[in-house]
Amino acid sequence: MEYKKVSFKDTLKSADTEEFIDIWFYRPIGYCWALLFRRMGVTPNAITIAGIFIGIAGGVLFYYDDLVINIFGILLLMWANSYDSADGQLARMTGKKSHVGRILDGLCGDLWFFAIYVSLCLRLLYEGGDWYIIWPLVLVAGYFHLKQASMADYYRNIHLLFLNGKSGSEVDNSEKLTEQYNSYTWKKDFWNKAVAFFYRGYTSGQEQTTPGLQEMLQTLQRKYGDNVPAQFRAAFREKSKPLMKYTNILSFNTRAIALFVSLFLDQVWIYFVFELTILNVILIYMVSVHEKFCKYFTQKINEEN
Repeated sequence: MEYKKVSFKDTLKSADTEEFIDIWFYRPIGYCWALLFRRMGVTPNAITIAGIFIGIAGGVLFYYDDLVINIFGILLLMWANSYDSADGQLARMTGKKSHVGRILDGLCGDLWFFAIYVSLCLRLLYEGGDWYIIWPLVLVAGYFHLKQASMADYYRNIHLLFLNGKSGSEVDNSEKLTEQYNSYTWKKDFWNKAVAFFYRGYTSGQEQTTPGLQEMLQTLQRKYGDNVPAQFRAAFREKSKPLMKYTNILSFNTRAIALFVSLFLDQVWIYFVFELTILNVILIYMVSVHEKFCKYFTQKINEEN
């Protein structure tokens, strides 16, 4: 069977949002996986599901206070992340993008880190840590992990929305998701309704954290509809692009490096402290700056009326 040649560059989302480690390590490996899986007829969603299980297996190995076993866990997690690159690259190669794929892709990393958090928590307890310190530490870190990853994903997709238009972004709207949720019934569409319920909550949380951005988007919709001027899109990109490095820090690679360092030092508590301090400071700064320039753009649009 003949396949249309797709270059490595064509499988990337955009130069604005790609991270250095991804560009030079995970994306090339993912591209090779995507070429192989396309020839084998494997779907992007199947790759995502395989990556979920591989990543969970890697996370479980972090329970053991044995560096060799931990290194195997690290390698499994890296393998899983190469699949996480491959599924999106294959979807862009074949045009097989789906809403389910988008949800699965977002769930993938959360399940990896759920396994990691539980394993590290049990490890700390086994080593003699106090449960009334360990469990709250892990639960609070887990909550902020979800918030950090959620907002990083949202800001990247908002940037892509203004850079490439709706076809190049995966931004969703809670109102439309609510309509979709209401169209299902628990009796006939249990799985679809359950997925829609949780994804609607996920999207709603992103919107509630960004009132300035939501006001700007509503103002743009009222004035321009879906035809936002190129001049505005360029101005938004200029303000948004410097924040993309922070969205990357709040994603997989930086936190994985912190995790690996804490494992090599045999001080796994360092990872949770890093997440609660450094990464939260970055989250607060990122949201603050983004909200500020969105309010500025809203004011400028209103002044033009």
